[in-house]
Amino acid sequence: MESITENRRNLNTDNIPAELKIRRQWVVWRYEIRDGNKTKVLYNARTATPAKSTDLQTWVYFDDALEAYDKGGWDGVGFVFSSGDPYAGIDLDDARDPETGEIDERAQGVIDTFDGAYMEVSPSGTGVHIIICGKVPKALKKDWIEMYPQERFFTITGVAL
Repeated sequence: MESITENRRNLNTDNIPAELKIRRQWVVWRYEIRDGNKTKVLYNARTATPAKSTDLQTWVYFDDALEAYDKGGWDGVGFVFSSGDPYAGIDLDDARDPETGEIDERAQGVIDTFDGAYMEVSPSGTGVHIIICGKVPKALKKDWIEMYPQERFFTITGVAL
């Protein structure tokens, strides 16, 4: 069995905002192959059954998700955006060089716009997740940028930008 330290190699809990940790909007996730594609699938950390980004009964508190993650078998933890919270998520794909940490110019413009928001590196090292206190009117997915007000989850690494 992996030690907790080894298992947390991709998770820095110290950087995750406390205001997110206190909410019951957490899941665990792992990579799975679906329809021939590698995808991140979310699970209820207490039951190890599939979770849904649209069903708050399948979400847990951060400490429960972290405990399940530490036991192994999961690739990470995730935060689910809900209509009942004040948050929205912005996902910037292919925005960062994983070797140098350099941010793409177009992504830098978005990052500068949300200065002060919680920002972290995605599990791949190439993306950036931004969690803002505020809402976007509806989900948007266009090319390299996605915005979600609810019914989606973000993988959380705690690797602050």
